[in-house]
Amino acid sequence: MSQSRLTNEVWILGATGRVGRAVAARLVEGNVTPTLVGRDEKRLGQLAASLDTEPRAVVAASPEAVATEISRQRPALVINTIGPFTETTPLIARACLPYSHYIDLANDVISVSALLDLHEQAVAAGRTLVTGAGFGVLATESVVLKLCQDRPTPDRVRTDALASVEIEAGMFGEALAATIIDSLPYGGRCYKHGRLVRNQVSSNQLNITLPDGSSVATASVPFGELIAAQRASGAPNVLSASSEAPMGPAVRVILPLVIALSHIKLLRTFAKHQLARLKFSSRERPREYSWGHASVQWSDGTEQQGWLRAGEGQAFTAAVAATVADRLLQDKGRPGAYTPGALFGPELAEAVGGTFLVTTSPVHSL
Repeated sequence: MSQSRLTNEVWILGATGRVGRAVAARLVEGNVTPTLVGRDEKRLGQLAASLDTEPRAVVAASPEAVATEISRQRPALVINTIGPFTETTPLIARACLPYSHYIDLANDVISVSALLDLHEQAVAAGRTLVTGAGFGVLATESVVLKLCQDRPTPDRVRTDALASVEIEAGMFGEALAATIIDSLPYGGRCYKHGRLVRNQVSSNQLNITLPDGSSVATASVPFGELIAAQRASGAPNVLSASSEAPMGPAVRVILPLVIALSHIKLLRTFAKHQLARLKFSSRERPREYSWGHASVQWSDGTEQQGWLRAGEGQAFTAAVAATVADRLLQDKGRPGAYTPGALFGPELAEAVGGTFLVTTSPVHSL
């Protein structure tokens, strides 16, 4: 797979965000000077001054403007950290073809599916598109891949993502608010008998005992890791869950009403504006480690569970994105559209600091 330009120019979209800054720093450590892309020229300048190099900046007021500049300037690789990914993933990925590789941090069913649907176009262009390059997809996908190696196709798979994230003080902002609100009308999803079907959000709650002896509750959510786990295992029945899912008796009553109201565009727009203006305080991460968990069952009754132990969730995400970028720049990928584990295998999770554990300890239902 040859590069179309004699350059290793990497664009980071949303470079001034927390993950964008971390990815930029990691690339600089690897002797890659990224191009910083964002809406705020002053903040881009401050970030550039903080890096041990002299990156250039591209100021673009909207995702559409970014896509135009990508098509015009043809960087070697684009890392997309800006939400809502339901809007930016297909727009930016298509702008990258046929000249640029593409990486994003999406972790919802719609965005991940949309990117993977571009596989044939990416193959024809000789480019690599990677979605879910972060903790949310790789932490559980890698465990499923590990458990299913050299085994027949399982019957059932459940994944649980338990990110431990340090929160920076700030505002929700438009992108994050839109990501949350626009995902509500879609509702929950799971695989049953090989088909992607509706599933109630925050159902299938479990209280999971972690390898360190602590316990965390999880519940089903329509995250992109659902798609990754099904593709990694081939299992006809797959469920994805997360500790970030809203839980509790009140949630079970209110959430269906909220989802129903979210189908009304005017209410959705109002909710996004209100949420974007909310401020949140800084918060230390709740646990020392983040964990990816998978339980795999075969038709003969055999069951195996596995874990990936990782550090702080967003730091892990930045490491995944930067490592995937470095490998693509070294021509270690292959043309097509992939999730990170599907492209580089479970070893990628270890390369960015994760540790696999296989356990037979039970998962207790609530």
